[in-house]
Amino acid sequence: MVRGIILRQAERPVPGGGEDEVIWFCRCLGIGAGRDLDRVASRIIIALLSSRAHDEGIPVEEIAHELAITPARVNHHIRRLAEAGIVYRQKKRIFIRGRSLRALVQEIRKDALRILDDLEAAASEIDREYGIPHR
Repeated sequence: MVRGIILRQAERPVPGGGEDEVIWFCRCLGIGAGRDLDRVASRIIIALLSSRAHDEGIPVEEIAHELAITPARVNHHIRRLAEAGIVYRQKKRIFIRGRSLRALVQEIRKDALRILDDLEAAASEIDREYGIPHR
């Protein structure tokens, strides 16, 4: 599986800003960027945080009902969030990876370090093939 990690630096809203902070958090992870003008992906994260989903997960139908959108649209965004490593499915329920935002960030950090380690090893081999000394 190919996972894309997007990190963006954005000015953080005032702490305690509720949904604004979650939207900022999502924007920093590239969630909801592009064509998601209604911020459905961010709203799904908010729904997961607002419910007992961190413990029990939440079915797509419940998210769709809460956001007043179709289950197909929710599934589309869930697939994208799962591909990015933000959420996962287990027995028809949706969970935030790590079951908290802090744990999610820790998991993403591990992913990024693995990717960078692989890139560094490959770069070293490529440099050697081109006769470039290590610096």
